Amino acid sequence: MKFAEEIVVEEFLPTVRSMLAEDLRERGLTQSEVADLLGISQSAVSKYANGEVERNDRVLGDERVRELVSRVGAGLAEGTTSRVEALVEIEVLIRRLEDRDLVAELHEAAFPELAGHGGDFNVHDPEGQLRVTERVRSSLRRGLTIVESASGFASLIPAVGSNLCECTPDADGIDDVAGVPGRIFDVKGQATIPADPEFGVSEHVASLLLAARRNGREDLRAAMNVRYDPDIVAALEALGHESAEFDAEYDDLDAVVGAALRETPDAAVLYHTGGYGIEPITYLLGEDAEQVAEMARSLL
Repeated sequence: MKFAEEIVVEEFLPTVRSMLAEDLRERGLTQSEVADLLGISQSAVSKYANGEVERNDRVLGDERVRELVSRVGAGLAEGTTSRVEALVEIEVLIRRLEDRDLVAELHEAAFPELAGHGGDFNVHDPEGQLRVTERVRSSLRRGLTIVESASGFASLIPAVGSNLCECTPDADGIDDVAGVPGRIFDVKGQATIPADPEFGVSEHVASLLLAARRNGREDLRAAMNVRYDPDIVAALEALGHESAEFDAEYDDLDAVVGAALRETPDAAVLYHTGGYGIEPITYLLGEDAEQVAEMARSLL
């Protein structure tokens, strides 16, 4: 596990310090004066100025870094910039470069699990897309843990398999919904989850969840399909979950889900009784994957 702060400490700061030491020496300052300004030892100044410290080429070549070093170096040398002001200027640049920029890209290169974001994230942003998607994955994993540990869950899995999905708060398409690649299947009486959650892998359950959200249920962020049985629907109703039926043979999923929700606006259970070549299915919906998984477990 590699933290963004480690990238700053191990790659960014040594490079910037060496650039500043070099700049200040070229402006005629002694090693002692440079050491005092940068708060480091004279031997460290010597190493920085003589190129004995490894420098990151991308930081070294970044025009914004070079401009900052030149500006701060001139200010320190002339006495027009205080050490505190220089520190603030460098901190400001670091925060800029952490936000979908150079430091984020270096972080991704050092921590391959971030691959695919293209450095297009701010790891410190609590509402950033990276953190939002990882929170969804974490919630989904917790829900799947409930499913795996629920004795007898395999009895709820329809022939087409089950899936448990959760979407981001502002989801507007299947790529914003995480699910289980390949679905959850009954393998010798055991619910089997073949892979870690991914986004954009569930079309069927994700489409129903999105249809519900587009028809007034933005509070719903998770859904799961289980087999249909009148007793299952009755059991869910007995537990206090309102249900609504929709037509299995539809041309427009939004239309049939919307009609069902207009009739029963608070429905957390949607189901259809099948059709020609269509297996009957029950859908459980909730605020997150854990809540939906608990609904399923309550049936066992």
